[in-house]
Amino acid sequence: MKEASLMVAQLMAAAMRTAPKAGGKDFLEIVIIHQETVLQRISQRMVEYAPASTNEAYWRRDAANIAQCDAVVLVGLRRFTTAGYDCNGCGFSTCAEFSRHREEQSKEMGYAGPQCIMRMMDIGAALVSAAKTAGLLNIDNRVQQRVGAAARDLGLIDAEVAMGVPIGVSGKNIFFDRPTAKH
Repeated sequence: MKEASLMVAQLMAAAMRTAPKAGGKDFLEIVIIHQETVLQRISQRMVEYAPASTNEAYWRRDAANIAQCDAVVLVGLRRFTTAGYDCNGCGFSTCAEFSRHREEQSKEMGYAGPQCIMRMMDIGAALVSAAKTAGLLNIDNRVQQRVGAAARDLGLIDAEVAMGVPIGVSGKNIFFDRPTAKH
C-alpha cells in the first residue's frame, strides 16, 4: 500500500503544479515526503511545539496523523511576490505600494508574511487539486496547516508559507473522526 500512496503523491504533486495560478505564474515549491524517519521527525516537532500553542490538543492530534501516514505532499510559496492585480486584498491600493511598505514578520511554527492574497489563492488551488486527485484514487487524505508549519520549521521545504496533505491507505480513514484529547 505504501507504493500506491507514493504513486498517488506524485500524481498529487503534478496536480498542484498544473493547478490554476494568478497571472499564470508559478511560484510554488512542492515536496513529497515519504521516508518514515522524516515523517516521524515532523510528527515529533509538532508534539514538541504543542504546549507552546494556543490549541495544544489539535497539534497533538495532527502529529498523530503524521506519525501514521504513508506520505505528505507539501506545497508552499517560495518567496514573496505579488500578482500585479492591484486588488487591495492585502490592504494596499497597489501591489507596488504593498511591496514598498511590507514589513516581513515570521512566526515560529507559522509563516513569513504578510503575503499577496492572490498567491495564497494559488496555494489553495494547488491544495484542492491535490486532495481531489487523492480522493479520485481512493487514497485517504486531509489538508493540514500544522504539518506545513512543522516541515517549514525543520527546513524540509524552502517556502515562506507551507501547507501539506498527508495521505495513507488503511481500513479506516485516520484523517477524519479523529479523537482530540481534552486539555
